[in-house]
Amino acid sequence: MPTANPLPLWQPDPQRIAQARITQFQAWAAEHHGAPADGGYPALHRWSVDELESFWKAVTEWFGVRFSTPYTRVLGDRSMPGAQWFTGATLNYAEHALRTADDRPDEPALLHVDETHDPSPVTWAELRRQVGSLAAELRALGVHPGDRISGYLPNVPQAVVALLATAAVGAVWTSCAPDFGARSVLDRFQQVEPVVLFTIDGYRYGGKEHDRREIVAELRRELPTLRAVVHIPLLGTEAPEGAVEWSEVTAGDAEPVFEQVPFDHPLWVLYSSGTTGLPKAIVQSQGGILVEHLKQLGLHCDLGPGDRLFWYTSTGWMMWNFLVSGLLTGTTIVLYDGSPGYPDTGAQWRVAERTRATLYGTSAAYVMACRKAGVHPARDHDLSRVRCVATTGSPLPPDGFRWLHDEVGADLWIASVSGGTDVCSCFAGAVPTLPVYIGELQAPGLGTDLQSWDPSGKPLIDEVGELVVTNPMPSMPIRFWNDPGGSRYHDSYFDTYPGVWRHGDWITLTARGSVIIHGRSDSTLNRQGVRMGSADIYEVVERLPEIKESLVIGVEQPDGGYWMPLFVQLAPGATLDGDLRDRVKQALRDQLSPRHVPDEIMEVPAIPHTLTGKRIEVPVKRLLQGTPLEKAVNPGSVDDLALLGFYEELARKRA
Repeated sequence: MPTANPLPLWQPDPQRIAQARITQFQAWAAEHHGAPADGGYPALHRWSVDELESFWKAVTEWFGVRFSTPYTRVLGDRSMPGAQWFTGATLNYAEHALRTADDRPDEPALLHVDETHDPSPVTWAELRRQVGSLAAELRALGVHPGDRISGYLPNVPQAVVALLATAAVGAVWTSCAPDFGARSVLDRFQQVEPVVLFTIDGYRYGGKEHDRREIVAELRRELPTLRAVVHIPLLGTEAPEGAVEWSEVTAGDAEPVFEQVPFDHPLWVLYSSGTTGLPKAIVQSQGGILVEHLKQLGLHCDLGPGDRLFWYTSTGWMMWNFLVSGLLTGTTIVLYDGSPGYPDTGAQWRVAERTRATLYGTSAAYVMACRKAGVHPARDHDLSRVRCVATTGSPLPPDGFRWLHDEVGADLWIASVSGGTDVCSCFAGAVPTLPVYIGELQAPGLGTDLQSWDPSGKPLIDEVGELVVTNPMPSMPIRFWNDPGGSRYHDSYFDTYPGVWRHGDWITLTARGSVIIHGRSDSTLNRQGVRMGSADIYEVVERLPEIKESLVIGVEQPDGGYWMPLFVQLAPGATLDGDLRDRVKQALRDQLSPRHVPDEIMEVPAIPHTLTGKRIEVPVKRLLQGTPLEKAVNPGSVDDLALLGFYEELARKRA
């Protein structure tokens, strides 16, 4: 892929660079830890990966991490998997998340927003009080360090309180959003055997109430390890028999007691999409998440006291955990509980305006939906406080960059970021001191030796290769739950390049240091030896107003051939006729290459997604290769299982 040096879409001015926390950190680290004083971000990044121990020691000192027991070494064993960070140290994540209550007790820690879009604050003092009360109640229930506590909750303040109280007692948090069905939740929670379940009676979404009491009853029946259920009456119903009311467990005034746990003590369990087999139960540590998120939110996102962080997410996505960690930097976090497009497509911009967000994070899909719907954020809303719009979930297409620049602000910092549930952080993305180029992520993250490799393990520049990380990151999983011997963990990331993390994305590292994400490498298209990311095709095809969404699959044939169909969901009123097919092919031929033109274009009623909103490519590929449905996909991970019947039938016809 050519990456000739274009003009940047945005360039931070000298004042912005000077005031950025990452600039101040570099000057301090140069004085105290031997970091380069000159050379800006590229020099700092090089030092951060070459001198890994010095860098992470500097991060803990800069952010004032409190080790109740000092560490003996920053990085003991650095092999992957199994790197040992800050050996001997003890600390507590929740203690750091609530530190601001000492200095700014009456300012808002949380702003809760529902579909009325009216913010409701929870102060730092009140958040600390509720966490202290709930932590005491958990201990009274016999919850010990290492016990699992689960939440079937929307993005509401109670979820944050429950997570922090769990961390305070040294227990392990895990959550699912209430739009997940019972089977999907049980596929996750049954693996970790929780002792407490926090749950709601229902939730409001898209202007409607959704009663979840029957599902909650099923969860209680199917989770025999539960000792207690805490009921949060969002719809106003009484607690079911045997459950405790939220108001009862948060009524006390006990000071929080923060269990001091080892650096690598489990903090939470996150789940992969799990498109085949049970979802991977990914365990991350209190210390690893603490230092990684301080770096990511405090330096890369440039957040601190006085900032407000709004990221549209649900409790079933790692971005919710990331959002909560905004508290570590003294930032006020915005919890939006509702539909991203209610009452209209521009809803999230209204929330950003009313909460006076300084960093607003959303999905690339939402940005493109706003563009298609003709939304004008800056014209219709006061977004003067928003200095950065960040996007994730999928690569932000070039048209998305241009639209944000034109419709939100010419001086807007656009941060397209990419990471994963697997590390609950970003491999590449936001850097407040670097220019933004259309279609590109600004740079790899500090402490992250991100590279693009060919199949033999040779690093590539300006060429598409596998996304690999060649040194350990503190937030990499300490293990998977129920993975004796660690074989599933090893096979997930380290089977291709021994000792090197392979993430499963195609990327390009450009000669100027930026990063381009092309899509999943395990569902990558390979025509005539030329590898292509599916994201490149979606970006072109979905510019056409007649196409609402698309799915492209590359299927290796038994005879050595290669079949590449494109499935399209049409916009209302559109027809997939010869003219539209020709325009799709011509657009791909003109904007990408003749190799990107699909063999067939077929209409489907809708595109299947995982419960976290990702297009399901690999299972569809397996179906088209003749794999039975029950072996190709985990039914509980799909938003609409019936949609997969089309591909199963298509495979039968082709066979």
